[in-house]
Amino acid sequence: MAQVKRIEPDLQFIKEMQAAGGESLKKCYQCATCSVVCPLSPEENPYPRKEMIWAQWGLKDKLVGDLDMWLCHNCGTCSDQCPRGAKPADLMAAMRNMAYQNVAQPSIMGKFMSSSKYLPILAGIPALIFLIAWFVTSGFFGLPLDENGQVLYRLVFPQTAFIDPLFGLIMVAVIVIFIRGILSLIKTFNDSPQAPIGGVPVLTVLKSTWQGIIDEILSHTKWKECGGDNNDRYFGHMGIFFGFVGLFIVTAYVGVAYWLGVFTGWDLMTPMSLWNPFKILANIASIALIVGLILVTKRRLNLDDSKFKSSYYDWYLLGVIWVVTLSGMFSQLLRLANVPAVAYPMYYIHLVSIFMLFAYLPWSKLAHLVYRTVALGYARHIGRSPKPQA
Repeated sequence: MAQVKRIEPDLQFIKEMQAAGGESLKKCYQCATCSVVCPLSPEENPYPRKEMIWAQWGLKDKLVGDLDMWLCHNCGTCSDQCPRGAKPADLMAAMRNMAYQNVAQPSIMGKFMSSSKYLPILAGIPALIFLIAWFVTSGFFGLPLDENGQVLYRLVFPQTAFIDPLFGLIMVAVIVIFIRGILSLIKTFNDSPQAPIGGVPVLTVLKSTWQGIIDEILSHTKWKECGGDNNDRYFGHMGIFFGFVGLFIVTAYVGVAYWLGVFTGWDLMTPMSLWNPFKILANIASIALIVGLILVTKRRLNLDDSKFKSSYYDWYLLGVIWVVTLSGMFSQLLRLANVPAVAYPMYYIHLVSIFMLFAYLPWSKLAHLVYRTVALGYARHIGRSPKPQA
């Protein structure tokens, strides 16, 4: 007599999945259209049909270790072609949203990032930190000017005594959290049925990941292979990605230069001249960010709600990046216009938004830059490749 396996659905997990963006999963009637039309899904054990089954049945153990949810680039072809409006793309995104909550520790931060009701807490932490700094350095929120009567932000938020140490600690903490998350993710993959016997060593995964960054991530090749009209999405993400790369280069250089004391010649003392090469790069990167944000936001606003639905994770990330970018640009313009009553509050908002973007990064949607990249490296090593294009 064949052995019967009893399945016990995790009803709470189903509710959490629906709350994270997969509320339409019960509409799926397993026609497999989603897996057929997906431009990236492998021929063997394709997604997202199996994920729809597991989600409907509340099979948490199956979904938690699923490598394929990271391989999906959310082009939306499956949702566009679904005859029942089950929104498979939303389910795959919801799975990743739940992963952001649980892969990084402490998981309480994942809970705070999962709902708009916790936004006052997330914003309140950096708001209080920078308010205290402003109060201490300027005396009851003063608006100090330098010896030339000009706005100078480091008079209120000193770089070497406050800004750099604070964000340096944040950077170290985020790196440690990501390292632990990566190790946990690789262990989860190695425990899954897709893993080869004995699993894949961490260093092997990272080596494959680095090759994948060179071959796929920098060029966004998988985005090109996604079906449908993805021009806004492709060029939008490229603008945001390389905009951040440019700003990172400038920020890293300025920070290192300050601490090594190499601000001699070439007009490198901040605030830098508008014609300084690094300032030019910063402004070009900011423009790239603005263009990318416009394209991505326009696409989200134009999505057919019957087929796609943007989650809180999507709007949180977009909103914070918008605030970071606009407040940064206005901070520069207001400094040049020398309007301290508006310039300092604007720079304060800029610092709060930067904190919210990077301090909470391991639990936000932006964490896919790390987790998806590692997953692509793992998949690359075990031969979990996309099906050939027709």
